[in-house]
Amino acid sequence: MADSGQIKPGDAPKKVYIVTQGCQMNEYDSKKMGDVLGDSHGMLVTNDINEADVLIMNTCSIREKAQEKVFSELGRWRKLKLKNPDLIIGVGGCVASQEGDNIQKRAPFVDMVFGPQTLHRLPELYNKSTKQVDEVPRNRIGVVDVSFPSIEKFDFLPEPRVEGYKAFVSIMEGCSKYCSFCVVPYTRGEELSRPLDDVLAEIDSLAEQGVREINLLGQNVNGYRGEKDDGSICRFSELLHYVSHIDGIERIRYTTSHPLEFTDDIIDAYKTLPKLVSHLHLPVQSGSNNVLAAMKRNHTIDVYINQISKLKAIRPDLHLSSDFIIGFPGETDADFNDTLQLAKDLDFDHSYSFIYSKRPGTPASDLPDDVSLDTKKARLAAFQEVIKDSTFAKTYAMVGQTVRVLVEEHANRREGYLHGTADNTRSVIFKGGDELLGKFVNIHVTRAISMHLVEGELVEILD
Repeated sequence: MADSGQIKPGDAPKKVYIVTQGCQMNEYDSKKMGDVLGDSHGMLVTNDINEADVLIMNTCSIREKAQEKVFSELGRWRKLKLKNPDLIIGVGGCVASQEGDNIQKRAPFVDMVFGPQTLHRLPELYNKSTKQVDEVPRNRIGVVDVSFPSIEKFDFLPEPRVEGYKAFVSIMEGCSKYCSFCVVPYTRGEELSRPLDDVLAEIDSLAEQGVREINLLGQNVNGYRGEKDDGSICRFSELLHYVSHIDGIERIRYTTSHPLEFTDDIIDAYKTLPKLVSHLHLPVQSGSNNVLAAMKRNHTIDVYINQISKLKAIRPDLHLSSDFIIGFPGETDADFNDTLQLAKDLDFDHSYSFIYSKRPGTPASDLPDDVSLDTKKARLAAFQEVIKDSTFAKTYAMVGQTVRVLVEEHANRREGYLHGTADNTRSVIFKGGDELLGKFVNIHVTRAISMHLVEGELVEILD
């Protein structure tokens, strides 16, 4: 009979292999899965699936046929389990939240199923699973927890473990906007903000471990409404001010935002907070008011353009990125042309753009999908060509400029070179030594290598 999985003196630590699908929230959650199992069972995260004792798939339900892709991957994992019956397999994330115990009904070799809000209970689920590995699948009791226990998971997570000089910090969970195409409210629940002191304590800990850049995360991050210790509410703009005063943190980013919550107090923060980078990711999804109404975005294009205009008046060097869904049900040629024109007018730095596909359980999934796949593909190609031209133009315009870079690591396949990230998200490589790692430097850009990569020369060490 398998033991509880706890490390005993002289035992080699067990290893967990985690596959992450989808958004940055999932990347954050996967990191925390490794942290909680490391804290509770001394597990090490491995990139080699063949040496793992535990396999975890952190799933995303945004894309079409997400469930089938999960079961396809699980089919490959089943072969590993046949070779190693002690292998523990877990499925977490949004598909797990949607499917629940259906996952174990279709794939009985899966030991544990958990949602985004219950990843902190992984040690308990793991212990229950290890006690059943000798049971045949039909005799096992399903270990499933896809509940929405408020925001308690953050209260049970261990101290963050730092790898590098940048870190994500989740400040809220869920979304209450209920856009017609989006599954987030159904898989992650409605908006819940972490208390202010908890967020600041996590960032303090990261700063003490050498983190220089913080990226605040949430499905609707600028809707943050965290409770202060006196019971009052901290808005997102106020949180930005608090974070900017934390010693060691020199660059602040956040993602992702909703135009309905991108209020003037957030725009005003760009006047007074130099640590807040001149880059904004603000999803608009479409350039057509008709499509926005069908998507239930509850804002118009004029509102979006006005917000960007206000911000560019403060930060003329603003780099803007966005999300777009092409071929939404009912999208006409005129609607698409409005989207194409918006991309040209606002000169987006880059975008995440996809053709529309039904998300099970969303209101839009009941709409007639009346835009042909060929039309969707043609429109997406035309749209992405506009964005690509804009991205290339902005990258080539960096040549001859001096940009601030956070030095993060040695460059791949370039001996004697370092790699870092500029404020505008471009990757930068330059010659330099280990003493520059973790520092901010000014780099004179000498050439553009690709759409998102430039090379330069060290000009100045800033700290």
